[in-house]
Amino acid sequence: MAHIFNELRKHGKLAAKRHPMYDKNKFGKYVMYAASIFWAGYLIFFGTTFAFALDADNLEPYHLMNGALIFVMALDFLLRFLFQKTPTQEVKPYLLMPVKRNRIIDFLLIRSGVSGFNFIWLFLFVPFAIITVTRYFGVWGDITYCVGICLLMIFNNYWYLLCRTLMSECIAWILLPLAVYGGLGAAIFIPKKSLVTDFFVTLGDGFIEGNILIFLAVIAAIVVMWYINRSIMSRLIYAELNKVEDTKVNASEYKFFDRYGEIGEYMRLELKMLLRNKTCKHSLRMVMVIAIGFSLLLSFTEVYDGTAMKSFITVYNFAIFGVMFLINIMGYEGNYIDGLMSRKESLYSLLRAKYIIYSFAIIIPLALMIPAMVMEKVEILTAFSWAIFTIGVIYFGLFQLAVYNNKTIPLNIKISGRQNAGTGLQNLISGATFGVPLLLYVLLKLWLGETTTSWILLVLGIGFVVTSPLWIKNVYTRFMKRRYKNMEDFRSSREH
Repeated sequence: MAHIFNELRKHGKLAAKRHPMYDKNKFGKYVMYAASIFWAGYLIFFGTTFAFALDADNLEPYHLMNGALIFVMALDFLLRFLFQKTPTQEVKPYLLMPVKRNRIIDFLLIRSGVSGFNFIWLFLFVPFAIITVTRYFGVWGDITYCVGICLLMIFNNYWYLLCRTLMSECIAWILLPLAVYGGLGAAIFIPKKSLVTDFFVTLGDGFIEGNILIFLAVIAAIVVMWYINRSIMSRLIYAELNKVEDTKVNASEYKFFDRYGEIGEYMRLELKMLLRNKTCKHSLRMVMVIAIGFSLLLSFTEVYDGTAMKSFITVYNFAIFGVMFLINIMGYEGNYIDGLMSRKESLYSLLRAKYIIYSFAIIIPLALMIPAMVMEKVEILTAFSWAIFTIGVIYFGLFQLAVYNNKTIPLNIKISGRQNAGTGLQNLISGATFGVPLLLYVLLKLWLGETTTSWILLVLGIGFVVTSPLWIKNVYTRFMKRRYKNMEDFRSSREH
């Protein structure tokens, strides 16, 4: 078994190195590593600060931290949706060899379990433990405490994989984590004495004391979650490889696009791609759920009433529709790029059609922001300025990726597909898409005030919208200069 796992690991590395996005991905990874070091420093700072700040009359700081472990795990769960994808491995070639499908799934789960993301929280807990635990339990208490925290994060990893995998099949499964964390929240805040908090205090104290029963219980929970994931992933891989899926197709032909000629044809193609393919439908549903959830929280709660978070959620709601799909622009078309290139300037019409579709899609987040505007959480001018700025400036940046993206994104395959070697660069660009406009907004707001800043964003957005035919033409021209290289890479990265 160890030999099989080692071979699969080598194959995964070779596949990544031979991937057409490898060179771009290396740059993105280096930047992500730098960002990881930056956040590791922040966690060390917070761990040291908490060690001195968490002080009570009858409780040691580590008791308070242990009681808050459930909140750390909930935050870790949410962060995984932003930074961690479900593990993948191209399965088809191995089915021709004497390798059991479950061995490949075990490899995926092991690779996910030893991911560096599961150990990032050590930068918070190690300095905290050194300051607060060592004086009572020595170095051994520090070691057992940090090992226990690692086990909790590994459990959280498999819990996230279970939820993410189920939600990829049916968005209704989002009710599972909502019910779990909603129930835990009610159990923590409603009673005067919370059994959940007491449980995690006992769990953390057991880690510090090296209680073998506590460790065995956590390991048993990890094993249970492992087998649940294994069973579900095995069923889904079987369904993908054998095409056992829902084959019902929406019969609508969107005939109202006929009046717009060739651009109308590509607008129809884009809508059919979004609404008929498994991968696209899942992304679309997730975007809707996230946008609706954040809009409701912003409108009817005080969770995001802070200036920084309110600005972030506003930008996020408007940009997420474009980012989720335009970050992989031309990736889905890689499945049929040869047909697109057989007609003169068809790619230019396709890019125009994409821009029109996603520009009109901005009406959805704008409508979702109406309650926030009614509740005076967000100014009407601010909302409209961000909507126009998004389809102007932000879409301009994302459309530049059409020149450089050269990885075919499978339309219906998830778990049994190839590794996504382009995530480093694309995560970097996705982060910049949110971060740079937000930073610009904050700086201009401090200097000029909110109203003037909103007008500046509105004017910038209108400028890029009006000139969109020019810069889309420029994107098309640059793509055509490297079309043969891109087409070769699209073909080589297709699923066969």
